[in-house]
Amino acid sequence: MLQKKTKYAIKALLALAKDYKENKPKRIAIIAKEEKIPRKFLEAIMLELRHHGYVDSKLGAHGGYFLAKHPEEVMLSNVIRSTGGPIALLPCVSLNFYESCNECKHEETCGLRDVALDVREASIKILSKTSLADIIKRERKLELKVKNQ
Repeated sequence: MLQKKTKYAIKALLALAKDYKENKPKRIAIIAKEEKIPRKFLEAIMLELRHHGYVDSKLGAHGGYFLAKHPEEVMLSNVIRSTGGPIALLPCVSLNFYESCNECKHEETCGLRDVALDVREASIKILSKTSLADIIKRERKLELKVKNQ
């Protein structure tokens, strides 16, 4: 399950990605209101996203945040790892956040771990090739589907 912080980060990035071609910074207050994200929480998230190179900011009357990369270059797997930690269901199969399971007798023979490895690999495969641009395309496709029902 995605942490709330990660979900909000993705929503904020998508809001900026939708305005990417306009190349206009967007204020935190506007993103927070449009995406229903608590402003103080979003401020901390945006600083973290800036630290990781996903966004940049501009000061002044026409300032705000904007994407530092093209929406096609921002992959979900990277955003999840940057803001929320592991993609794996279990810590014993995590690539970057490995922890052994205390209740497991032998990791090498654990059936649940074996299934979790398969899930991790499938998740990484999908999330590593899914960009912000892909999500926007999916949203537009789903909106058309709902509209035509």
